[in-house]
Amino acid sequence: MNENVKRVHETLMENLSSVIVGKERVAELAIISLLCGGHMLLDDVPGTGKTVFAKTFAASLSLDFKRVQCVPDMLPSDLIGVNFFDMKLSEFRFIPGPVFTGILLADEVNRAMPKTQAGLLECMEERQVSVDGKTYSIPSPFMVIATQNPLETKGTFELPEAQLDRFLIKTDMGYPTHEENIEILRRKLNPVAAPVVHTVDRDTVLAASRELEEIYVHHDLLDYATVLVESTRTGSEVLLGASPRALIHLLYVARGFAAIRGRDHVLPDDIKDAAIPVLAHRIVFRNSFGTDKNKAKDYVQKILETAPVPTEQIDFTRKV
Repeated sequence: MNENVKRVHETLMENLSSVIVGKERVAELAIISLLCGGHMLLDDVPGTGKTVFAKTFAASLSLDFKRVQCVPDMLPSDLIGVNFFDMKLSEFRFIPGPVFTGILLADEVNRAMPKTQAGLLECMEERQVSVDGKTYSIPSPFMVIATQNPLETKGTFELPEAQLDRFLIKTDMGYPTHEENIEILRRKLNPVAAPVVHTVDRDTVLAASRELEEIYVHHDLLDYATVLVESTRTGSEVLLGASPRALIHLLYVARGFAAIRGRDHVLPDDIKDAAIPVLAHRIVFRNSFGTDKNKAKDYVQKILETAPVPTEQIDFTRKV
């Protein structure tokens, strides 16, 4: 049961741990995002390993990988591609941009202008791009891993709500513990680890994604997830709560947690673990200027603490 999910999870966790010290939670979220067909935003200060993590994750997969260093003068065509007039053939020819890949690393995505950021909207949601009236499909699997520095403001353009809503998961790397810092130094001073090699192919990823679709979710858990999402919209200080897309994403990620934990059904704890990385970045407060970046996380945590959890007497493995 969930054999492909198990293989993807164990292999990627092993590869990531050989390069990244700690960060098992971030690694699990990245794996779940890949299997759910979603995208991930790594939001943290410089030097915490965001880019290294994304490159190691991509290197573990037998998928095409492209990296884009976002800058203010980047154009949408630099991402999605452009029609080029071929003088020899006397016709326009489409040159695909970096989004036509398996894993796209958009480094420092908030340095790109809003016009360029908008170029990611269609491809992230619909797996396609439209250029000069023609639509070009992006093959699956396709995942965007974007990074940004939340503290820097000069030369940056904050991601709008529509862009944030396209990300299945937003999380941060966090500072290492004292012991993890020492291990990081050991590895840098005495590099002995073998290079990361492609160990998970495209067919395995797609098969694992199909296994996630078989994970059972009890009706009471559907109700529980709906209550959590609806509660993000009711606070007096909330201007914008989580969308119906967020509700769907919440169940997707909860299924992912259940699968990597070896179960064929979702438990309340899976939904709780998915709530903050899926919902927090979609909440906008009325007075958002100068808002603590942890305010949305704390808000979702309070909802989790007050919302009634389905009783343990329910057999969540029994389909109704």
